[in-house]
This record gives sequence, structure tokens and C-alpha cells, in this order.
Amino acid sequence: MLSIFFLAIIQGIAEFLPISSSAHLIIFRDIFLVGKSVIDSNIELSFDIALHFGTLLAIIASFYKDIKNIKSEKKTINNIAIAVIPAALIGVLFEDLIENYIRIKYILIVNCLIIVGIIIYLVDIKSKSNKSINEISLKDSFIIGIFQIFALIPGFSRSGTTIIGARLLGINREDSTKFSFLLSIPILFGALFLQLVKTDYNIIFQNLSIFIIGITISFITGLLCIKLLLNYVKTNNFKIFMWYRIVFGTLVLIYIISN
Repeated sequence: MLSIFFLAIIQGIAEFLPISSSAHLIIFRDIFLVGKSVIDSNIELSFDIALHFGTLLAIIASFYKDIKNIKSEKKTINNIAIAVIPAALIGVLFEDLIENYIRIKYILIVNCLIIVGIIIYLVDIKSKSNKSINEISLKDSFIIGIFQIFALIPGFSRSGTTIIGARLLGINREDSTKFSFLLSIPILFGALFLQLVKTDYNIIFQNLSIFIIGITISFITGLLCIKLLLNYVKTNNFKIFMWYRIVFGTLVLIYIISN
């Protein structure tokens, strides 16, 4: 059961920090075999849904006031809607390719983890910060959405790619991060809906305790990480995440090559 806690914590942390939650879950579960004795292939997909549901609840709880205000802000709703379209469309069209081919290319995933970490840092420190979240245009949103397509490849990071796109457009670091969080709400809702259609609900009921633990831990961890990152980016750049991705990715790469 300890492995359930560990994977839920990993999801809660990596979903919001620009370090790629999908890459971390793949690495720890498929390469290091964390949780394999508890989470077999029959419930793996359903368990991922539970973890993502926990982080979705964390976003809603953290941005409850913003979400209420967005209802009366047509511009923000339009921006989020436009930004969602590219990745959602590509994700649906190429779902089988991503799930059955890209997600098992571990060397590719680890290299993406390392390289994109460097890109996030360099883009961040070289970009201007002359625009706020209220100044994001429909064109800006669509460009950010194009960047989000790359996040379909594990190792890129959904928050990382949207932050790269926003920073390149001159949106300040704090608002780039906030927009990334708000954008994740419809993305996670959509992903959850698509996966729930395929889910065997008997599996959930038979393993209810595992799913409850996963949702609860990923929710609590997610709440803490959202607050941590929003406070961190007020006065710091993304160097710490770059070094983490380089060191972690290199260690995993060495492990794969040597085994």
C-alpha cells in the first residue's frame, strides 16, 4: 500500500511543477516497477484516472474564486477555450499512437525530460515580462495551445510547455504559471471523460480503497504544490526545475542503459 501513497504523491507534485507527471509515473511504475504488485495492468488506467481526478479537485479548490470570476469574463473563457483546442484535437486523433508507441519509448521520454528542462529555463530567463494574464489575446492563447501539443509526449510536461509558450509571448512568469493552471482544468476534465468512457466500473468498486487513497493523497499534495509554485515564481526562475530534470533524467538514463 505504500506504493499507492508514493505514486499519488508523485502525481500531485509532478502535475503542477514543470517536471512532467506522465514521465514520472511511467518511470517509477514501468521502469522501477513501483506499485506493480498492487496495481496490475487491469486497474492501471483506472488508477491513473483517480490520480488525475485528485489533482483536478486540487486545482478547483485552489482557484475557486478565479473560476467564479471567470464566469463573468468572456475574454478569459474564450482564451482558455481556444488554447485547449490544438492539444485536444491532436490527442484524440493520435491517441493510439501516443498510448501504444510513444509511452513505451523510455529513452525518448528521458531525453525529453532533460532537454525540455533546459529549454524551459533558457526561454524563461531570456523572455520579457511585459504582459499580464488580462492582456492575453486569442492569438496568444492559440499559440500557447500549439505548444501544449508537445505535452502529449511524456517528458515534455503540460505545465512546462504552456509556460514556455506564454513566456515567449512576453507574459510574466507568475501569470504564465497561473494561466497554465487554469488551462489544465478543461484539459483534465476532457481527459477524465474520455478515459471514463472506457473504464470497467467493476474494477473501481473491487479496488475502491486504492482509488480513494490515490484521489485523497494526490489532492492534498496537489494543493500544497500549487501554492508552493505560485509563491516560488514570484521571486525565482525555473533553474531548480532544470537541474532536477537533468539530474533525474541522467540517472534514469544510466539505469536503463545498464540494465
